[in-house]
Amino acid sequence: MSSPRSAVPTAAAVPSATAAVPSTTSAVSSLPSVPSPAPSPSAPVLGGSATSSAAPTVAELMDFVRSAARDEALIASLPLDPEGRTWIRLDGPGGSEAWLIGWPPGTGTGWHDHADSFGAFTTAVGALKEHSLAVRLPTDGWKALELTDGMDRSRELATGQGRAFGQNHVHEVLNESDVAHAVSVHAYYPPLPRIRRFSRTGAVLRLEQTERPEDWQ
Repeated sequence: MSSPRSAVPTAAAVPSATAAVPSTTSAVSSLPSVPSPAPSPSAPVLGGSATSSAAPTVAELMDFVRSAARDEALIASLPLDPEGRTWIRLDGPGGSEAWLIGWPPGTGTGWHDHADSFGAFTTAVGALKEHSLAVRLPTDGWKALELTDGMDRSRELATGQGRAFGQNHVHEVLNESDVAHAVSVHAYYPPLPRIRRFSRTGAVLRLEQTERPEDWQ
């Protein structure tokens, strides 16, 4: 990811668009197959309304990102960079991790997951495209997997549109516009313990690296 402008806090990083590290995985012919597609796991509901002592529900995260996306002063406070994504960390509900993110034309996250965190995000300006996998990947012990047919999902998220997702959600998010920035709001609970980054060639998904919070400082 390109470094944000100096006006943007750098306490931590969101899923970046850094180039994948070189793969050291085995040949495709020896890859295990991922099981048949299944719906993405639903986010757990961990309690009632979010308070200082209660974890937020996925519905509350969705409400938060929608409300933040409508806050014109907040959206205007984000510096935009024509070459790289910018971001500001927000105070999410119930101790969640939240971010306001700016996306220059043609930028994206690359394939990644969020470990045991569930979350939500909403487009505040412009439009984003999400590609996701309707499958739960193995937690550990693999370097490359061959995806079976029917796992891919895609959706357009125009201004004001968003989505929630469950634990272990695998996706990439893109601003496919050639000319316009996009801005979005994201929230995760628990705060992200790690992010696994993947590269993809056709049906082959390769684990490239695992990032932890200390890597984002």
